[in-house]
Amino acid sequence: MLEYWLGVIGPKPWSFMPVLKVSQLEKSYRLGFIPRPHRVLHGVNFELPERSITGFLGGNGAGKTTTIKCLLGLAYPNAGTVRFFNNEELTEEVKKRIGFLPERPYFYEYLTGLEFLEFYGQLSTRLKRNDLKEKSEKLLKRVDLWHARDKKLKEYSKGMVQKIGVAQALIHDPELVILDEPMSGLDPDGRFYLAEIIRETAREGRCVFFSSHLLPDAEVLCDRLVIMKSGVVTYEGGLEPFLAKMGEAAIIRFLANGREETLRVDSDSILQNELKRLLSQGAHIVDIKKDRNLEQAFIKHGLRGEGQ
Repeated sequence: MLEYWLGVIGPKPWSFMPVLKVSQLEKSYRLGFIPRPHRVLHGVNFELPERSITGFLGGNGAGKTTTIKCLLGLAYPNAGTVRFFNNEELTEEVKKRIGFLPERPYFYEYLTGLEFLEFYGQLSTRLKRNDLKEKSEKLLKRVDLWHARDKKLKEYSKGMVQKIGVAQALIHDPELVILDEPMSGLDPDGRFYLAEIIRETAREGRCVFFSSHLLPDAEVLCDRLVIMKSGVVTYEGGLEPFLAKMGEAAIIRFLANGREETLRVDSDSILQNELKRLLSQGAHIVDIKKDRNLEQAFIKHGLRGEGQ
């Protein structure tokens, strides 16, 4: 499946158009002994701006993977349009500008990590052999797999396979990187490395779009969210505005009489009054944090627990 994606990428100027624009995307499948249409996507709309990290979130069965498949031509929508870069359709040239890691990748298990990246690099770049080897080695170090460069992929753990998959998605310097559940199977150390790679990729001027069930990771990484429920987009926009819907509650952590204590307040006005009171009593303010997170926001807005 991945070979379908790979091609030669050349330098492209950044445009002011959205990197990706999805309009009224619909998709149905026929299911059951007597096949009947089952609609999965009900008019999906969203855009991805340049140089952004967008989390694609939603419960199981929300339609995230189906949407990604429709974006990349791995499934054909019943209606709607998908446009990349300068309002282009998914042509062979456009595919060369996209990096992709599917949710359940299959790789050639008899190749070593280094051989695998060099193989995909030969398919997707015009680099000379020595330059490709150097780039593959650099990517292996970047995803913390240098120690396993000579191991066959069949000896890799699930987390290691995820890491090598991210490396192959980046081997041709794509402008848009689409990752379907990239954190799946990674231990905390692996998630840290992958988070750094995603941040670095965005700093290089690329757009990253990734789906995830791990909301704390998405909260730390993303500047934007696209949230789906039951086949429709229920929120598209910045992370902070979404979290702001939780209200203005905050937690004050302070030292008083040699002891550390906490105090929860329900609004910014109460927060200011409590800070004045604590300081007047000689307390030392240690920390102030908004009492909200993405997990709480999902529960509040009923975005957890969808069926398959």
